[in-house]
Amino acid sequence: MLIPFSTTLHVRDTCLCLHVQRAARALARRFDLALKPLGLNNGQFSLMMALNRPAPAPMGSVANVLAMDRTTLTAAVKVLERRGLVESMPDPKDRRSRLMKLTAEGTALLSTALPIWTRVHGELDTEIGDGIAPLRNTLASIR
Repeated sequence: MLIPFSTTLHVRDTCLCLHVQRAARALARRFDLALKPLGLNNGQFSLMMALNRPAPAPMGSVANVLAMDRTTLTAAVKVLERRGLVESMPDPKDRRSRLMKLTAEGTALLSTALPIWTRVHGELDTEIGDGIAPLRNTLASIR
């Protein structure tokens, strides 16, 4: 069965998933570009921020915060471990589980990245204006 091109245009113009994906990609590119001088991308920044805790974090907790599956999280952590920014260790309560934490170098890099994130985020807040709070609420309700 041939789907009419008008249906393609309708999906393009109305699909919530497509609109959110496109917006997410645009935001990711913007933060990636800003963080590039530090050798970070937005996903790595978010992961490192999720590990900015007083105690090492279990994989499940971090995966939940980032809405990632454990396999994807493990791959992302390995990249940061190779750079010496994150370390993981067995959970003393459950040797099958892993705990993760920022290294001193990771904390220092995150401290350098935070003002960049703050600047870019401030620019977005200004550009979006009064619609930013309802947008955050809507996105949170979808999650």
